Amino acid sequence: MKLGVLDVQGDVTEHVRSLEAAVGSLGLDADVVAVRTPGSIGSLSALVIPGGESTTVGKLMREYRLDRAVLEVAESIPIFGTCAGMVLLSREGDNLKEGQSLLGLMDALVLRNAYGRQRESFEAELDIPVLGGGVFPGVFIRAPAFERVWGGCECLCEHGGKVVLARQGDILASAFHPELTCDTRLHEYFLEMI
Repeated sequence: MKLGVLDVQGDVTEHVRSLEAAVGSLGLDADVVAVRTPGSIGSLSALVIPGGESTTVGKLMREYRLDRAVLEVAESIPIFGTCAGMVLLSREGDNLKEGQSLLGLMDALVLRNAYGRQRESFEAELDIPVLGGGVFPGVFIRAPAFERVWGGCECLCEHGGKVVLARQGDILASAFHPELTCDTRLHEYFLEMI
């Protein structure tokens, strides 16, 4: 099994480490790789779109045709988007930068920088029932949130009245950065979707 982390900008190394730890914790036989080309996406069993700056990530994905490659595999492999990845997975966006493109894979309206700018970044203890109990450390950095979800998109966690973790089929999105913590439960949950 090969697990990929989209490597155009953002927390790539941190996601690779978290996935490797989750693989070890679950006793799986898997390689974790950073992916930079459309051709390498087709051979993956799962893909993470990391946090970063959503407009930049979107432009680079479009420029290198990674957006098309992601859309081609979206029906066949699990995809996990964090922060900027969450923005890109959304069907609709509010307060997006001009020219911001979305993949449209989740029935959700995303709000960029829902909690404010960089200086309003924070950490919070989250209750995520699908992880089996105990609080999860949420690291919110200039975080987005889903203002609204519908159709097949299911809220898995809210914070401050906003949806910060959601799932639609094999697509998972978080407003926070699980890769910046030592808690691998969310990455393990994602791997169990394969």
